[in-house]
Amino acid sequence: MPAPDPATLGLHGELVPGPPWIFGLRGTPREAPENTLASLRAALALGLDGIAYDVRACASGDFVLCADARLERTSDATGELRERTPAELSRVDAGGWFSRAFAGERLAFLEEALALPGNAAGSHPQQLVILREPASLPALARALAEHARRLSVRVASDHRAACLEARDLALAPLLIAPRADEADRRFVASEHLTAVGARFSAWNSHVGRQDWPCERFAIDVDDPDELLAACRQPVNALVTTEPRRALAVRALAALTRGDTGLYPLQVEPLLVEREHSLGGLGEWCGAWQVAARLRNPFAFPVRAALEVVVRRGAFEVEGCPEPFELAPGAEQAFTFALRGGSWSPGGDPLLFAQLSAVEAPRPFLALDAPLRRRRHLRLSEDPARLPLLRESPGDPPASVTVRRQRGDLLVALENPGNLATPRLLVHLDGDLFAAPRGLRLPLPRDLVRPGGIPFSVGIEGLKSTRRGTVTALRRWAGGVPDTMAAGEPGRLLP
Repeated sequence: MPAPDPATLGLHGELVPGPPWIFGLRGTPREAPENTLASLRAALALGLDGIAYDVRACASGDFVLCADARLERTSDATGELRERTPAELSRVDAGGWFSRAFAGERLAFLEEALALPGNAAGSHPQQLVILREPASLPALARALAEHARRLSVRVASDHRAACLEARDLALAPLLIAPRADEADRRFVASEHLTAVGARFSAWNSHVGRQDWPCERFAIDVDDPDELLAACRQPVNALVTTEPRRALAVRALAALTRGDTGLYPLQVEPLLVEREHSLGGLGEWCGAWQVAARLRNPFAFPVRAALEVVVRRGAFEVEGCPEPFELAPGAEQAFTFALRGGSWSPGGDPLLFAQLSAVEAPRPFLALDAPLRRRRHLRLSEDPARLPLLRESPGDPPASVTVRRQRGDLLVALENPGNLATPRLLVHLDGDLFAAPRGLRLPLPRDLVRPGGIPFSVGIEGLKSTRRGTVTALRRWAGGVPDTMAAGEPGRLLP
């Protein structure tokens, strides 16, 4: 196999065509404030096939791009979005919370998102509108009507009734069905729905691999191994918060069609314990000897140049290997030192491998892998107190208790840390659960898994600040709430 010409792939692999199509969930939410025009434009500038975003109605009935019912997480305003008029919302800063570079970025309205031009090829982007309030579906249909001829728009909801109503309103409904089981398959077949969206694990199951009478969207797929496996399967689209990675993985899959191995760049997780605290850097930190390996899946020798990219927090890197060569099929293990961290989970550093053919020094593909910071909890019949992270220097102590009772997991709120009207959040094996004080959840049957069961806990409540009353969060690890900034969930070990 000859080395690929970088000009045929694009800077990020964007010139490799789909399917699978790649949709940027809320744009490029790790590079620009989510659901803003800046984030959506950045996604299209990368060369994505489409964009996916959440919409909610404000006081006038106009649709605003916003994932939450309240404004404080993603803007400088507080309170309910539905109570604000367009004039009030036009004065809200939806970018300063992300970084100073985006200060002054405004909330986006649906009409503005629908008017965006396409990617570098000049075509109109595909759009996935995630409807957060099913009751506003008729108004959404009217808003989309004038754009229906020139745009490919799917309307997503996890409510079956909303999908049926969307179909009857001549829209293209996408049912969000996290497990995509046989009942879902029969439902979409009998009701003639356009698409189904599910996690990749569902599409990788026995039912998921069967024929489906609709488009299949793999949603919330960011993990490198899952992205590569999804590109090797007949899914129609990927919805991701890591669009650069997804583009590179799609190009990788196209260039290595005969390869069945794991993602070429593998990194061991970085364990975070309370004793790892580095003082002023926060509690989500530590000092690690990072173990990684890189495999050459190509039929020609490659040269790899490695680099660590920091997205949030402060880190120091020592001993990152110099560029090295790999023969076809060869693999090299290496280590380097990483020290640092942040106050909050999320935004883990990335290890990049720039790959070039030995005889052509210009890189043709950049693969990245997150340096995942992770916590572990061993299951026990005895209650375990989990102190929650201080996510700012002044946070008071907060805690929850966790224990196993036969086949169930019992989680209880112990100390809300001065948060008013607190509620408990639990991430268990990809699902998010909430309750005022406690939860009893059935444990997965396959408790013995390599690496453990994804798990985390947190407390969400109201906090008085100079801005007013805002929603605040305390966490044991990443994985809560259900946003792309939540970070890596911990793991339950039997």
